Amino acid sequence: MKLKSLYPLVLAALAFGGQASARDLATVKKSGKLIVATEPTYPPFTYTQGKKVVGFEAELAELLAKQLGVKVEWKTSSFDTLLIGLGQGRYDMVIASHGITPERQKAVDFSSPHYCSGGVLVSKSGGPKTLTDMKGRKLAVQLGTTYATRARSLPGLGKIQTYPNNTDALQALMAGRTDAYLTDRFVALEARKKMGGKLQIGSLVFQEKIGIAFQKGNKTLLAGVNSALKKAQADGSYEKLSEKYFGEDIRCR
Repeated sequence: MKLKSLYPLVLAALAFGGQASARDLATVKKSGKLIVATEPTYPPFTYTQGKKVVGFEAELAELLAKQLGVKVEWKTSSFDTLLIGLGQGRYDMVIASHGITPERQKAVDFSSPHYCSGGVLVSKSGGPKTLTDMKGRKLAVQLGTTYATRARSLPGLGKIQTYPNNTDALQALMAGRTDAYLTDRFVALEARKKMGGKLQIGSLVFQEKIGIAFQKGNKTLLAGVNSALKKAQADGSYEKLSEKYFGEDIRCR
């Protein structure tokens, strides 16, 4: 779900810091651990309970690691530094609801999509529901996401406001500092559930395929995870996990 123009940042980081070699599948298996990074501030996908990283993507990563015969070692970072850290070899993979885009594919490799989603407008009850309703109004987006990039091309908006995370953007909406909030439809459903009747979800602005990111050229690990994902989706374990968090199977159709 998330993107900023990260490719130039990744290139700059690699140019100045050098790209460390990624651990291939054989090395990961030999070590017994898969080093996975995320930003755990995105319920119900990744968030924390105490010191533990939990959520749909967290459990999916652990399910895939189990099928590879290893355990997950979690690393956390801000969203806009995750792919840079991946390029520097600090993690084996990143699972953080990254939308698969041509720009990102220049910097990293992606797994087969592990779910599909889309961007929706969220506003207070009685507020704007469509892009037409947003003409001349303020729109909040999370910094470092696809929405921050896509919002700039939406016609008629009065002002685009960026916030460090979804929580801050939602707080700005509830405080009346913005008119609507553009976010992932699953995040919107979770927010509405917490806020009761205070929020409404408007139209779908765009659809996205979401993937797990790997360092460019790490073909064996990518193939291993893709194989594990395919198996999970075939044996019912993916569907069971998806139903647990969303009440439906959210794989791409």
